[in-house]
Amino acid sequence: MRVAFYAPMKSPNHLVPSGDRLMARLLIRALERAGHEVEIVSEFRSYAASPEAAAALEPAIRAELQRLREKWTAGPRPELWFCYHPYYKSPDPFGPAISTEFAIPYVTAEASYAAKRDSTGWAAQQKRVGEAILQAAVNISFTERDRAGLAAAFPQARLAGLKPFIDTALFEKLSPAPDPRRLMTVAMMRAGDKMESYAMLAKALRLIEDRPWTLAVIGDGPMRQEVQALFAGLPPGRIEWLGERDGAEIAGLLGRGGIYVWPGCGEAYGLAYLEAQAAGLPVVAQETAGVPAVVEAEVTGLLTRDGDVAAYAGAVVALLDDGQRREAMGQAARRFVLEERSLAMAAARLDGILRDYAETGVRG
Repeated sequence: MRVAFYAPMKSPNHLVPSGDRLMARLLIRALERAGHEVEIVSEFRSYAASPEAAAALEPAIRAELQRLREKWTAGPRPELWFCYHPYYKSPDPFGPAISTEFAIPYVTAEASYAAKRDSTGWAAQQKRVGEAILQAAVNISFTERDRAGLAAAFPQARLAGLKPFIDTALFEKLSPAPDPRRLMTVAMMRAGDKMESYAMLAKALRLIEDRPWTLAVIGDGPMRQEVQALFAGLPPGRIEWLGERDGAEIAGLLGRGGIYVWPGCGEAYGLAYLEAQAAGLPVVAQETAGVPAVVEAEVTGLLTRDGDVAAYAGAVVALLDDGQRREAMGQAARRFVLEERSLAMAAARLDGILRDYAETGVRG
């Protein structure tokens, strides 16, 4: 099929790296691998930080919608509209209308809906998201947590699941040479959940600074200085700041690590967990948000109680002290991702979902 791909929060072509941008790109590659022709049909960013900012976007939204109408009235039109990650701050203002007018299926991936936002000024945006979810031929969720949320809000919505995945090509040819004492982290340095995870990690490591470990941090961002300040006071030489790296460099660095440590505060799921496991690293994270969708507890890593710094530190120590367990988990982690969470597996699953729900035409 000819697929019109749209990501309202951040275009796959956006200059700033993020998990959202990476997943959008992975979905496009999975669709193309399954034989579909994909076009990023709009760079328009519908993200708004406030209801007032959202209202101010309406004239630009109308102009972009008209552009899309004219484009497909005059030339070949898509056979399916695929929207990635619509939610109350960045709904899809184009896909539902275009899908209805041109009689093509509408599909969402990682849509979310929070009823509590209706009373905080976001009712208009929420209404747009809810209507899109109900119109969709299928709404694809990456975690059971997200699927359950949509099912509770919209019992009549059509839902399907696709487990988070990565392109494993770089990791398949990797020959891991782990340093068992080298802890690894890959994360952007920005406010919010990322900063909260960095703060928790720093607190946990202070509890075990008597142990022989080092931490290599891959990542950069606007709060680099604040992140580095969190780890100030730890013994010299313990922290290595590696900055932003490309995919091949990250794979190589992970392959020389011993344990992947990232608490995952508020993490939607975290593709970096899959990359670390593909490199043969067991994970220490919290059993919170979407993390259980990408780490198999007690098999590929250890998941601790949400917010329990002492338990988190203890889990890191458990793997530092037990080489046999650490090695077994690392091997299981690598098998798990390479065999179950690859781009090839996702392409087949995604194609099956579209065939089951969308190829027969518009639903709802």
